[in-house]
Order: sequence, then structure tokens, then C-alpha cells
Amino acid sequence: MNTALIIVDIQNDYFPGGKYPLSNPENAAENAKKLLMWFRENLSENIYHVQHIAPDESLGFFAPDTEGAEIREVVQPQDNETLIVKQFPNSFVNTGLHDKLQAQNIEHVVIVGMMTHMCIDATARAAADLGYKVSVVEDACASRELTYNEHVVKAEDAHYAFISALDLLYADIYTTENFIQQQ
Repeated sequence: MNTALIIVDIQNDYFPGGKYPLSNPENAAENAKKLLMWFRENLSENIYHVQHIAPDESLGFFAPDTEGAEIREVVQPQDNETLIVKQFPNSFVNTGLHDKLQAQNIEHVVIVGMMTHMCIDATARAAADLGYKVSVVEDACASRELTYNEHVVKAEDAHYAFISALDLLYADIYTTENFIQQQ
């Protein structure tokens, strides 16, 4: 099965000192780097980096032409890797991602990145709806604490709630080590 790696939004604003830091993004980025290195060694033509650029200042982060919007150095794209720029949580909305994957005859996508509860969830569900076999490498993803009215959801709980929901019908869930060992 022709497989591609999709690295979603591992950008500086999600790290300490950024405008919207997540819980433990460094660990997720290091695991994403391990997967990126594996893909570079084995499937180098099938690597897609997704970068969220805010259409205006209202988002509060990922502003155009800022250091916060830049892809984190640990997973910087190489010249032969595809960069997709998006403005919505779903990496397929108003981007050429689906067309590019189809042009490469990709059947299986491996999704990693940030935020588990938003862009990873939206992208994984969309990929499944488009007919791709989907894998999410959960320890190469990160989330943050969520609040709704007086309810607070810890970052780890938010992460695993969304991972477990994806595992039900939308994606096969792996750890970095398990994914690499099974290839």
C-alpha cells in the first residue's frame, strides 16, 4: 500500500514562549522527527508538511510572516518534501493536499502533529471520509487543556479522548515505536 506521512502544524507558536503553547509539544515533535527520519530513509517521496497560516490576526497565533508560524526546526521540510499551507483545522479544506496525494497514488496516510483535539482530529476524519486508510501516531501528537464554561479538561484527557474516538472508526492508532516496528 502506497503510504504518506502528513506532519500537521508542528509550528513554533505551539511551544514554550509561543503564542499558544501546548502540553509537552517537545516530546511530540521528537517522535514526529523519528517518523520523519524513517520516512526519509524509506519513502522519501511521500512526505507532506502542513503549515497553518492565520488569514488574519483574530486567531491570535500563526500570523503570517512571524517566527511563531514557522515550522519547528526539528521537523523542517527538505526541498524534495511537499509543503501544504492551510487556513482551517482540516488539512484538506482549500488546499491541494488531496490532489497531491492522489497524484502519488497514496492509499494510506500516517498523521502526526498538533493539536490532537482540533487539526489532527479534523484531518484524520477527512482523510478517512475521502477513502484513505488512516493511521495516527498518538505520541507524535500534542494537545492542551480545554475549557467549556466551568468544565476543565486536562490536556492528557483531551488528547486521549480524541485519540480513542478516532480509534473507533476513523484510524488505526500507534505509538512511534510500534509504527516503525511494524513496517
